[in-house]
Amino acid sequence: MIGLLQTGSLPFATDFAVIIITAVLLSYIARLTGQPTIVAYIFTGLVLGPVFLNVVSQSELVVLMSELGLGFLLFLIGMKMRIDDIREILRPIVNIAIWQTILQTALAFVVAFALGFTLLETTIIALATVFGATPIIVKLLSDKDELATLPGKIDVGVLIIQDIYLVILLAVLSADSLSNPQEIAVSVGTILLLMSGIGIVSYLSARYLLPSLFRAVADDRRAFFIVGIAWAFVFILGTEQLDLSLEVGAFLAGLSLAQVPYTSELTERVRPITDFFMVVFFTSIGLQLAADNLLAYWVEALIASAALMVGNFLIIFYLIDREQFTPETSFIGSLNMAQVSEFSLVVGALAVTQGFIDASILGYLSLMAIVTMSLSTYLINYNYEIYERIKPYLARFESEEKQDVDLHVYRDHAVVVGYDEIIRAALPLLQEHFRDVVVVDRNPAHAEIHQSADYEYIYGDFKHGEIRNGAGLKRAAFVLSSTVEPDINRILLKEVGDETVVFAEAESTEDAADLYDRGAQYVILSTALTSEKLADHLRRYFNEPEEFWSVVDSDIGHLRWVRGEFDG
Repeated sequence: MIGLLQTGSLPFATDFAVIIITAVLLSYIARLTGQPTIVAYIFTGLVLGPVFLNVVSQSELVVLMSELGLGFLLFLIGMKMRIDDIREILRPIVNIAIWQTILQTALAFVVAFALGFTLLETTIIALATVFGATPIIVKLLSDKDELATLPGKIDVGVLIIQDIYLVILLAVLSADSLSNPQEIAVSVGTILLLMSGIGIVSYLSARYLLPSLFRAVADDRRAFFIVGIAWAFVFILGTEQLDLSLEVGAFLAGLSLAQVPYTSELTERVRPITDFFMVVFFTSIGLQLAADNLLAYWVEALIASAALMVGNFLIIFYLIDREQFTPETSFIGSLNMAQVSEFSLVVGALAVTQGFIDASILGYLSLMAIVTMSLSTYLINYNYEIYERIKPYLARFESEEKQDVDLHVYRDHAVVVGYDEIIRAALPLLQEHFRDVVVVDRNPAHAEIHQSADYEYIYGDFKHGEIRNGAGLKRAAFVLSSTVEPDINRILLKEVGDETVVFAEAESTEDAADLYDRGAQYVILSTALTSEKLADHLRRYFNEPEEFWSVVDSDIGHLRWVRGEFDG
């Protein structure tokens, strides 16, 4: 039994402990230097593998968990892909994504071939290096509150189509041979046909099954999480029965979940397990590389990194500009997408496993990914500052015909946290004064009320950053919080803009004083108000009984009306 748990020079449990501890330490260093954690995970494999210490090797269990890591990564990406978010600019996004794939593949092919790689190696390299770094781009733009901007939506839309292409490519590379074009064409056709069938099931599920299913379990946090994970494995099992890769099933499962109102909350619940598996997956890539493989083509990797970053930027700038967007949108959108993504390693690792390329090519792809992702992190973080410096040189691209689409973005709107009778009475007033009202509520019993109302609704816990970003908290003009949880009210007061008006509720005078100190304009102190109301009623009861009973009758009538409206 002990022998079965041996992997390399360390027991399996120790392997995992070393991987996680090293990944945490390197991730901390990466954060200090502004680098994406994915780069830290790759370095974890390099440090622990043959390149440096050689204390951890790939066991069958590590391989299995790394494969699950890729599946969960695509599941999480699928859950972020709401079609409604890009519907307004879908046509130009499709044009940009299709031509971007063609032109960047051609560029990568020319660069790799010029650097002396064989035809098969060049083909794999070209296919692997056309993707944007979806997790990195989405995370950085989300942190900067730029996902809802026009360049952000264009980038996310292109990434959606790229990721669909990635799923197809992974399925093709799972084939035993790439030497017969006719077999490849038949394989692609079969994959597209099967994906279409699964996609129809995914769409029908999102429309008719998933809303009621998640509404039934949403009040049980464990069941809510388990149902989400189980949904992914249902699709994984289905696609594997159809001889498709688990990545196809995981992606389509996430895509179906993205279209229901419970997605943001489920994303936050799934993210920790996804992050864990991702650590194993990207570490396993580093574990596959020996020092001679990693550095076999280091000069070529640096040359290709420079050529592809510049070339990718120019290609996407041209494509966005061709769709008649302004130079600012073209510049920011293309600057965000200039890197070679971590998905090049996904494609490269699969190609190594299938025997199409050797590990030295994976080392080449790894160096390119590390270099370009590291540099692009700074490009994205300082994209608008760079634009301001380049702006004078972009004047030649300006014209009266180029106009940005006026996207519907939550701005100067009202955000409401929680829902009860008091909030229900306040909503019509807010709707009179604000173009958009967004209600964030984690009580599934209210789901039908919210979905039939004419305000926006997000299901989830306001403590989660994804929920707050979805509600546009940083851009809100007014926030009304009905929760008495001090932590939530402190979070929202910390994140709102300087001009945002905040009405919050507190249970105690200490909490109320703290919220005022933190910038709340008004704190609803229900206990104090209740005590004053009770004293007032007692005075009436003892001194003016007729007026007291009149008020009671009026209150009872009002409560019956409110209860009937609320239940209805």
